[in-house]
Amino acid sequence: MSLPEPLRRRLGSFSRTVFTDSHQAGPQYPGDRADNEIISSLPLQMSLYFNVYYFPFWWLCTVVTLYLKYPDLSDYYKFILVTIMILASLIEVIRLYLGYMGNLQEKVPELAGFWLLTLLLQLPIILFLLFNEGLKIQPLERAVHIIFALFLIIQVFTAFVTLKRMVNKLATHFRLNEFDQLEERGGLGKRERAISMADRGPT
Repeated sequence: MSLPEPLRRRLGSFSRTVFTDSHQAGPQYPGDRADNEIISSLPLQMSLYFNVYYFPFWWLCTVVTLYLKYPDLSDYYKFILVTIMILASLIEVIRLYLGYMGNLQEKVPELAGFWLLTLLLQLPIILFLLFNEGLKIQPLERAVHIIFALFLIIQVFTAFVTLKRMVNKLATHFRLNEFDQLEERGGLGKRERAISMADRGPT
């Protein structure tokens, strides 16, 4: 299972625009190759690994506390909390999948999608659940939301750094390929000129 191709292109374009380091001119030596360099982030992968096991615990605690306080909530907050729980669950499954795919397989569009979902959707949802006192937050809720928020903040920063490294590696690889192609074309041109001069013979 992978992202649709139009979405992959958009995320790839977004990543090149946001994460490319314009000050980096490429490798110091033309012969350098970064093909074997591992860009995957160990801190990000560790965070994702623990997040996978923590999320069911967070979900269970949040659902239990929601069930216990549900009668005391206003209709407005009942609707909001149920909607948030459904959205947060769906987003988290997609987010963790994209994070694993993007980091382990070094896929820029997937990791960019993970970063955007974390920063723009999941983190604001958890902060809303953590700081909105109208939700009648229970001590258990506050504790599990704080831990979840810490996971998300760590993942935002580590994914950002990893994305910058991946995009810069791809940009460097692209420049090196262009350089190799130019060298090959230049070599072919010299060979053709030498053959042409040899065919003419001495003047």
